[in-house]
Amino acid sequence: MRPNYLSDPDDIRVMIAGLRQAREILAQPAFKPFSVEETVPGRVLQSDDELEKFARDNGSIIYHPVSTCKMGEDPMAVVDSRLKVHGIEGLRVVDASIMPTVTTGNTNAPTIMIAEKASDMILEDAK
Repeated sequence: MRPNYLSDPDDIRVMIAGLRQAREILAQPAFKPFSVEETVPGRVLQSDDELEKFARDNGSIIYHPVSTCKMGEDPMAVVDSRLKVHGIEGLRVVDASIMPTVTTGNTNAPTIMIAEKASDMILEDAK
């Protein structure tokens, strides 16, 4: 599976803007007492190209990514209410990616619920 991180130019633009904004925040007087000094990516990296390379070389997803294959009937939805991928027979998505939006709490419990419900639907459809 290829997630294609930073494949869209807008993703790169937003990532670079986020890195620059983090720098601006840490440069505020409120952080002076804490002697906050940038170590990563490091002040030496300034150009968009340098920051993009840093993001590509070091970026990762380590938490709970969701909503990449949302459920629904609208044109942007990937799966239907039975978790079947629109337009592809015999394929379902059964994980946190089907959530249309991020939950306010940890994604573990909702993901278990999705899997439990999916197992019921798969068994029903197999009859």
